[in-house]
Amino acid sequence: MAETKPKTSPKAIKFLFGGLAGMGATVFVQPLDLVKNRMQLSGQGTKAREYKTSFHALFSILKNEGVRGIYTGLSAGLLRQATYTTTRLGIYTILFEKMTGADGRPPNFFLKALIGMTAGATGAFVGTPAEVALIRMTADGRLPPDQRRGYTNVFNALARITREEGVATLWRGCVPTMARAVVVNAAQLASYSQSKQALLDSGYFGDDILCHFCASMISGLVTTAASMPVDIVKTRIQNMRMIDGKPEYKNGLEVLVRVVGREGFFSLWKGFTPYYARLGPHTVLTFIFLEQMNRLYKTYVLDR
Repeated sequence: MAETKPKTSPKAIKFLFGGLAGMGATVFVQPLDLVKNRMQLSGQGTKAREYKTSFHALFSILKNEGVRGIYTGLSAGLLRQATYTTTRLGIYTILFEKMTGADGRPPNFFLKALIGMTAGATGAFVGTPAEVALIRMTADGRLPPDQRRGYTNVFNALARITREEGVATLWRGCVPTMARAVVVNAAQLASYSQSKQALLDSGYFGDDILCHFCASMISGLVTTAASMPVDIVKTRIQNMRMIDGKPEYKNGLEVLVRVVGREGFFSLWKGFTPYYARLGPHTVLTFIFLEQMNRLYKTYVLDR
C-alpha cells in the first residue's frame, strides 16, 4: 500500500502564522523602533542636537512622555507587520514554488535572492500606509503641542491622512520603502550565507544554534549599515509637512543632500544602535513565536 502523505498546514495558515509571529515580536521591540525614528528625525529644523545618543533619546521619552510613551505607534507597528510580513511571506512562498524544478530541486542562491528582493519590495508597497502612520505617530511626541497630529490609533491616522491629505499620501515614500526592503533582503541573504560559511570554515563552530546566532548578528550589522541611509530618507519623506503649499522635500536625493550638508555625513546612520538592536531580537522572537504556533497547530489541529 502507498504511504499516506502526512498532513501539512494549509498555505493560508502559514501566512497567518507568519504575520502573527511578526506582530508578537513587534510588541517587544516597538520601543527600539520609536527611538530609531526619533533619532532619524532629530536635527531637523531648530532641534540640531535634540538627542545625543540612543540612551539619551530613550530617557528623554520616558521622562517627558512616560512608560506608555515608549509604545507610541504600537497599533501602526502591528498593522505594518500584518500587511508587510504576511504579503512578503506569501509572495516568497508562491515564487519559490514556481521556481522549484520538476525534480524538486530548489532555486539557486541568486534566484533565491531575486525572489527575496521581489517579495520584500511587494510587501513593502502593501505595508507603506501602515509605515507612514507609524512614522508620524512615533514622531508626534517630539513636536510642540500645537503642531502634533494627535492620531489616536493607526486606523484614525489612516482615515485622517486620507481625508486631510488624499489617498496618495498613504503611499508617500513608497519608493525608498521598497528600496530599503530590497537592500535589506539582499544584504541579509548574502551576508548571512557568507558569515555562516566563514564561521564553519574557522573550525571553532559547528552547524548549530550558536553558529546561526553569531551569523545572524554579523548579518544584522552588515544589513543595518547598508540600509540605514535609505531608511532615513524614507523616514524624513513620510514625516514631512507641506510648507506654503509645497512639500518639505522634492525627492529622496534632496533628503540625502540636505542631511549630509546640514548634519554631516555620518548623520545618515542616526539611530544605528536601536536599529541594530531591534533587527536581531525581532528576527529571533519572530521565529520563536512561529515555531510555537506551528507546534500547537500540529498538535491540536493536525493531531501529530
